[in-house]
Amino acid sequence: MRGVRWRRIASQIGRSTAVWAVSTLTMLVLAALLPDFRLQSADGDSATRIAVTAACGAGAFGVLSAVVWPLLVRLLLLVPALVLGLLVFFLNGSLLLLALRINPSGRGEAAPETAVIVAAVMSAVASATGAALAVRDDETYRRRLHRLAARRRRSDPPCPTTPGLLLVQLDGVGHDVLEDAVRKGVMPTVAGWLGLGGLRPTGDDVPRPTHRLTPWRTDWSSQTGASQLGILHGSTFDVPAFRWYEKDRGEVMVCNRPTSAAELQRRAIRHTRDGGLLTVDGASRGNLFSGGAGEQALVLSIAARRRGRENRSRAGYFAYFSDPAGAVRTALSFVAEVVREIGQSTRAWIRRQRPRVSRGGLYPLVRAFATVVERDVVVAAVMGDMLAGRTAVYADLVAYDEVAHHSGPRSRDAEKVLQRLDRALALLQRVAEHAPRPYRIVVLSDHGQSPGETFRSRYGLTLGDLVRAGCGLPVPRRAEGTHSGAEARAAVRAALRRPVEEKEGQRRPVRGSEPIVLASGNLGLVSFPDVPHRMTKEEIDARHPALLTTLANHPGIGFLLVRSTEHDGVVLGAHGAEIPLAELDDQPGPLARFGPGAADAVRRTHSFPHTADIMVNSALDPADGEVLAFEEQIGSHGGLGGAQSHPFLLSPLELSAPVDGGEELTGAERVHQVLRRWLGELDGPQVPLTDGTGTDSTGTDDTGVDGTQDERAA
Repeated sequence: MRGVRWRRIASQIGRSTAVWAVSTLTMLVLAALLPDFRLQSADGDSATRIAVTAACGAGAFGVLSAVVWPLLVRLLLLVPALVLGLLVFFLNGSLLLLALRINPSGRGEAAPETAVIVAAVMSAVASATGAALAVRDDETYRRRLHRLAARRRRSDPPCPTTPGLLLVQLDGVGHDVLEDAVRKGVMPTVAGWLGLGGLRPTGDDVPRPTHRLTPWRTDWSSQTGASQLGILHGSTFDVPAFRWYEKDRGEVMVCNRPTSAAELQRRAIRHTRDGGLLTVDGASRGNLFSGGAGEQALVLSIAARRRGRENRSRAGYFAYFSDPAGAVRTALSFVAEVVREIGQSTRAWIRRQRPRVSRGGLYPLVRAFATVVERDVVVAAVMGDMLAGRTAVYADLVAYDEVAHHSGPRSRDAEKVLQRLDRALALLQRVAEHAPRPYRIVVLSDHGQSPGETFRSRYGLTLGDLVRAGCGLPVPRRAEGTHSGAEARAAVRAALRRPVEEKEGQRRPVRGSEPIVLASGNLGLVSFPDVPHRMTKEEIDARHPALLTTLANHPGIGFLLVRSTEHDGVVLGAHGAEIPLAELDDQPGPLARFGPGAADAVRRTHSFPHTADIMVNSALDPADGEVLAFEEQIGSHGGLGGAQSHPFLLSPLELSAPVDGGEELTGAERVHQVLRRWLGELDGPQVPLTDGTGTDSTGTDDTGVDGTQDERAA
């Protein structure tokens, strides 16, 4: 053992020396190429002295990067993550200037902007050299990955030998998109798991599958907030959309707003009386919700809390950016992604591609953050979790969803993102081979995306404009002359029996009585805030006689859901279609083209306390699965129609099948139950098998604690 230890020390010294030598050579080359970077005095120096200056400068820069850089990053944790990513270049350049200043030779100097370039190149070269030298040294590779962990365990308890469960969510990747990517060779890692590639050949070179692919169906609200809350916390109750208005609180809830996410998590815990899927020895990375995990990084539901020891939302950033080489590599990739997005959007504009939405403003930065920074930080945190031997890890990679919204679900831009996500899965698979316990890797998505142009681009007005016109309220000038706007005004005149339309300027709506119109993909929600309860169809007709008819008969709208005094709830469609919820299964009606399960999804949403006065689902073209988004997105999700309702679950064959043959996996709550069952099969400490109601055979909740304790733990 002592001999092995000394060999490791000698190997580490050798690698450090090699990295130092390469860094010195890199500094010499940069000094020769860059006019504002000098390693000699104005009078000139000998080659030996210049080499010594370079060696001292490279050594000082390496030491500062290892010692000072982590302290700087920790001090900047209060800085927003996007700003921190942009500051990487400045901080790294400042360290180089400091290294030149303390150089014993006193010869080196560089202009500030040149120092940024030199520092970036040297960090990248040093990282590549170290990785190349350590590629065959498994122990060194393990130690290198440990430095990227979100948080080291302060103690080293014995790691269980039972398998852990790694759950990777590919946000927005539909079952159809995944199958198409596998078939086209875009995702070779996934193809290998399914036995369709050559990643794991047997002795006779015939690939055998290691995973099974199962589609599942979302609720009506096909979006991350509802699906991930259901997957991690076992409840999608009272989440009617991505954003909605709550009359009792006078507040608009938005799933990706920290305060709303925290409130939704509290409600789910109260509803299920369970802390979440990750309550025991779990880690939550890059998610909207914690799942009850003790280790959390980039979790939105804790971002609104007062910062303290219990709030580790940005711990992942520190763990990743504390490595200057990784930080610079990510920062360079960030800039490259911004340039790539600008180039792609410009090309789409020149070619006049249709459909197309605006991709200017801050979007290039938002896309780069989602596809580069968030991906790198989350993947690094997950690698650390596996090497720490945690029992259950859930991570969300949002890259595809962000790009598909603006470029289209099957665009070339989105396909390139899928390639990079597949490489991330390959890296995690490789890390699992070095983990102290075996891992079962499950890949899943929370929803798909449906293509189609926007409601506004098709008809020249927004859903909000159409609602206002149907209510007889003023609409913006851009919508006045549209066909839809004219039809809405005509419907109002007919309903009010007024042959002449009164001037809009003469009608002043009572403050607070105007409708609140919100959009969640191709799902729209209309609420009247001055009415404290959910209005009925009869009340809406009495107040705005033309509104429901205007909406239901519009060609861009598929159906409406409203409460009814006579039938409890009704679905409205074109040409006077009005079907009570209890009769949806007996009549084809406007829901027929939305496929099996649509009626059940609508009925369930109708039962929620905070369902809007009018729920509006856009039209669907069943031939190509296109919908009309009420937001400015050409790849959308949030309602019913097309691929958005059909995500996937990719699971190892060692785990039991998610459902029996021929049965459909429906709802995020059901997915939660499947994941709990798998944790039980892996002998996880947190899972007594449930009867589907959230209780075990003893009648206690799944964690064995009451709701108050669960909420505090989460």
